[in-house]
Amino acid sequence: MGTDRTDTARLAAGPPRPATHRRTGPHRLREVLNAYVNRTGIAWKYLPHDFPPHTTVYYYYAAWRDEGIFAQLNVDLTALARVKAGRDPQPTAAVIDTQSVKTSTNPPTTTQGTDAAKKIVGRKRSVVTDTLGLLLVVIVMAASVTENRAGIQVLDQAKDAYPTIAKTWVDAGFKNQFIEHAATLGIDAEVVPRKTETRGFHVVKRRWVVERTLGWLMLHRRLARDYETLPASSEAMIHIAMIDNISRRITGEATPTWRGTY
Repeated sequence: MGTDRTDTARLAAGPPRPATHRRTGPHRLREVLNAYVNRTGIAWKYLPHDFPPHTTVYYYYAAWRDEGIFAQLNVDLTALARVKAGRDPQPTAAVIDTQSVKTSTNPPTTTQGTDAAKKIVGRKRSVVTDTLGLLLVVIVMAASVTENRAGIQVLDQAKDAYPTIAKTWVDAGFKNQFIEHAATLGIDAEVVPRKTETRGFHVVKRRWVVERTLGWLMLHRRLARDYETLPASSEAMIHIAMIDNISRRITGEATPTWRGTY
């Protein structure tokens, strides 16, 4: 018996992908998660052979990214970490900052821009943290987007996710438009400028918290430059980096290292 066109197309496509809550053939989902390239920064196709195939790992990564799994997991773990630190699960204050990073050759030019102030061609990460430095919201956009516009967008998301936020600290790049918009949301936005009379590095009130968070992100090689084609993938990689950080806070375990094992 012959096959019709539908059957032919089905056979050519291969077997259907498994549901995201099941095992991927001989590979468990924990092995898939362990294979993420966030920390080491290697390309997907260069995953070591003791991990599941890179096509399988990327399939689940893309599915969980699009379903918002990484973002939601970050929210849940942040609440646990805050409780462990003796804080209320819902933050009442936040710190906002942006970070412009160079891009690789992967991202489309339509998702990039030039940060004139920092002389960087690439993308801008708008980050909201609580007063512990734990990530609340992140949005990735072209580096040409102004601080005000980026700040307003990320603040709107933060207020939707955490209605309890009533105070935020920002740097001098955020102007009156941002402050006025924050007021309409019931948030007191305070601009904390650098001390111009102090040369070199110095700790800036409240803002040092989000600066430290950006430093944590840069410990993950995948985030040292924006390699992702989609801004959504860039945001997912940031969520994964913070999930790693928060998980260690909650469990008290350090990242395994080869030092001292030989």
